[in-house]
Amino acid sequence: MTLNKSLIVISITAALSVACSNETTTPVVKGNNALATPSTSTQLNSTAEASQAANELFDTIFMEGVNRNPVRQTYLGIKTDYDKWQDLSEENSAQELEFAKQALQRIQVIDINNVDKQTQLSYQLLSQKLSQKIADYPWRHHNYPINQMFGVHSQIPALLINQHSIKDTKQAHDYIARVKNSKLLLEQLIDQLKIRADKGVIAPKFVFAHVIRDANNLLVGAPFDSKADSTLFADFSRKIAKLELSDEEKQSLTDKLASALTTEFKAGYQQLVSYLTELEKQADDNYGAWKFPQGDKFYNNALNRTTTTELTADEIHQIGLDEVARIHDEMRVIMKKVNFDGSLSEFFQFMRHDPQFYYAGDEAGRQRYLTEATDIINTMKGELDQLFITKPKADLKVKQVEAFREKSAGKAFYQQPAPDGSRPGIYYANLYDMAAMPTYQMEALAYHEGIPGHHMQIALKQELEGIPKFRKFGGYTAYSEGWGLYSEMIPKEIGFYQDPYADFGRLAMELWRACRLVVDTGMHNKKWDRTKSIEYYMSNTPNAESDAIKMVERHAVMPSQATAYKIGMLKIVQLRAKAKQQLGDKFDIRQFHDVVLTNGAVPLNVLEDMVNDYIAKNR
Repeated sequence: MTLNKSLIVISITAALSVACSNETTTPVVKGNNALATPSTSTQLNSTAEASQAANELFDTIFMEGVNRNPVRQTYLGIKTDYDKWQDLSEENSAQELEFAKQALQRIQVIDINNVDKQTQLSYQLLSQKLSQKIADYPWRHHNYPINQMFGVHSQIPALLINQHSIKDTKQAHDYIARVKNSKLLLEQLIDQLKIRADKGVIAPKFVFAHVIRDANNLLVGAPFDSKADSTLFADFSRKIAKLELSDEEKQSLTDKLASALTTEFKAGYQQLVSYLTELEKQADDNYGAWKFPQGDKFYNNALNRTTTTELTADEIHQIGLDEVARIHDEMRVIMKKVNFDGSLSEFFQFMRHDPQFYYAGDEAGRQRYLTEATDIINTMKGELDQLFITKPKADLKVKQVEAFREKSAGKAFYQQPAPDGSRPGIYYANLYDMAAMPTYQMEALAYHEGIPGHHMQIALKQELEGIPKFRKFGGYTAYSEGWGLYSEMIPKEIGFYQDPYADFGRLAMELWRACRLVVDTGMHNKKWDRTKSIEYYMSNTPNAESDAIKMVERHAVMPSQATAYKIGMLKIVQLRAKAKQQLGDKFDIRQFHDVVLTNGAVPLNVLEDMVNDYIAKNR
């Protein structure tokens, strides 16, 4: 099955002769080069000036969007609107649509024949992003803005804890203001939930218990009751303790936060819980997007956006089935290597339950996991020169998912560093259920979320020079998650996964992503129910039942998202094989990785154009 179908209408195959090198502009001719005729020099200067003007426009449009979104500002390390939240109103959605239409008109005046190749690529990508944002406006309510994976209810504490630093008194007051302003944000959220409910877009019933529990957890502890400090009260206290203030000043700030928590903050979350309790009565147990208005059309569009291909649900389903069969065969080889006598299904049971593969579910067991995961990351750091030319400057840390969200958060995830270097990249491991974190998957998980996975790709993207900001800070799921899954594989090629059980863990994680293709399309296109979806994971993978349940629940609230990993990886592997076959001895994996990483995130078809250009240059 080829994966080179595309959403992008305008071909840019010929426009990438510079994009695949480290050059970002057309080089200016220097010295007494006889080729530097006046007309040539004039043309080069004209191209450079036009390219600069175009990129300034791209950055202006990007920053206009950032300046309209205080939360985006905070994630980018900008503290202009440090006391505010984003606007969730319908009026703001309509305004953002108009901004997108105006931005598209503004960039269409660019003469793409008079700018350098990298700017042509930027034009293509921004034009596509804006066009898709406009086209997707009718689907803006086809989602669950609050669910067990993410949502405003968890974004509020997560942003305050992890992103809102307090370096002075003003930033402390901004923190308090955000706590107060959370009530308005939660009221806007309720309005959005009501709009969706009127359209029949209501999250499956299982979601409500998770969300209500997480919301109520934020109202436990001081100053709400006499127990230990609540999540935000403890965070604020830790941060202001580091300020050079008198005890009286610190106490005054603490008192103001306590007042904001027990009034506006508490009222906002209580309103949310009250509405969710009522909305839950209308919820059903149907998990698929097929239940939405025009659900099939919405899901096909979601697949297009997620995979950046035109693969249909049926095609993706079959790719998944084929990959599951292939990986099962590779697992049987390892099964024989470790002298296991039994079927693959029995081997799965052994891997799922044998205590040698799991650390204790106590503090010592969790700390051991974090320590060893950190060691894996540090060891890989020392081997990166074998695989990469360009590496990120930002550091990477390993952290445990915080207690307030660990029950509903994913198994592991990556948080990008602050662009200004004030915060490192973070690999979060969810250690709430140690039975879902087998040691044989530890290596692959660390490679995927950390190095050479998301940290190499996302941190490096932010540090690139010569490309506009929307490319530094934007993304494509198939590209980023495809790279993450590919990054689980490449350490094996330089000698890692010496333990056959760890290599089995690598295959187990790849198998999991292959199963996602089957189950996501099964649920949202073929109307698989919860039981059938969970059973497919349990029958075809060694993962814990809790993994299967969480994954099926994730499919339910994020239609199409889980298809990105395997589709993206397959494309990268396919392109690497093509480059290796055509270049022979001239193939250098470090150069290939530079092609993939040093232009930022791109759709898969654009990535293919880049690799084709790299092959043509080096053949």
